[in-house]
Amino acid sequence: MKASVQEQSVAARVAALADLPMNELWALWDRYFPRRPSHHNRHYVEARLAYKLQEEAFGALKPEAREQLLRIGEAHSRIQRRARREIHIVPGTVLVREYGEREHRVTALPDGGFDYEGRRFRSLSAVARFITGQHWSGPLFFGLVKQKRERR
Repeated sequence: MKASVQEQSVAARVAALADLPMNELWALWDRYFPRRPSHHNRHYVEARLAYKLQEEAFGALKPEAREQLLRIGEAHSRIQRRARREIHIVPGTVLVREYGEREHRVTALPDGGFDYEGRRFRSLSAVARFITGQHWSGPLFFGLVKQKRERR
């Protein structure tokens, strides 16, 4: 007799991910994450779900532990970590930008998305790309961060 998913150990649940069909992996993904990734790499999906299953059972890493792991990884890597700028936009905030001889207004939504002319976007960068037709950093396009100047 097979044990239900709740009765299985965390290790067994993580190991079982490799045998699940993609539609079942996506059902689990939808339970833990608000949106699906832009790429559908099975290994990535399994790894993120394995982390979530363990996090649910044992708790998340404390911020101090996460920072320490990042510092250790950075010390042993040739790749330098980019400084993350946390930009917090309150829902209802309207961002205005003049571009292409007109004014563009974007409203921040409660779920973290953005509304532009009745269309919903997941990020400011997606809105900026829609407006300009080119890749842009959304926070840079809307003036929330300053562009670094190149040294000469």
